[in-house]
Amino acid sequence: MDFVDLVRARYSLRQYSDFPVADEVVNKCLDAARLAPSACNSQPWSFIAARTPEKVESLAKAAFSGLYSMNAFAAKAPVLIAVVTERSGYAALLGGMFRGVKYSLIDIGIACEHLALQAAELGLGACMLGWLNERAVKRELGLPRSARIDLMISLGYPLKEGFVPPKKRRSLEEIRKLI
Repeated sequence: MDFVDLVRARYSLRQYSDFPVADEVVNKCLDAARLAPSACNSQPWSFIAARTPEKVESLAKAAFSGLYSMNAFAAKAPVLIAVVTERSGYAALLGGMFRGVKYSLIDIGIACEHLALQAAELGLGACMLGWLNERAVKRELGLPRSARIDLMISLGYPLKEGFVPPKKRRSLEEIRKLI
């Protein structure tokens, strides 16, 4: 698949088949994330993948209950990934302080999109979820209070195979300014 076709095929999947995702496939997606560029090569990420129905259910319940229930659909995904935002390297932290930018958040966004694009190439779908109960997720995973979970990713095969919803995007003319 050529890159633009891959980008067109990738969308935020919210309806999953119950077909299991093989560990080899999960690892291929995580490896794509690992290869992503980051500020000063900090690689400020780690990933915790829940792969059994019991683990996905308990993690989804922690993350997406109550106020966060708009993302409860993620409990139906065969894989649910917690993205742990690690500390950036010294140079990226210093540069970020001067610029007022959290480069680690940009970095995990890039890594997670690499994961999602790899998933799309393999026929899976993913949805990045930032609206979650971080405290409950850390408790469920046994992580320290100092840990940061800024994103979670639901991953699985689409319920409707081959379906790609139309993209509603602004036109190139609306977003581009060539000088």
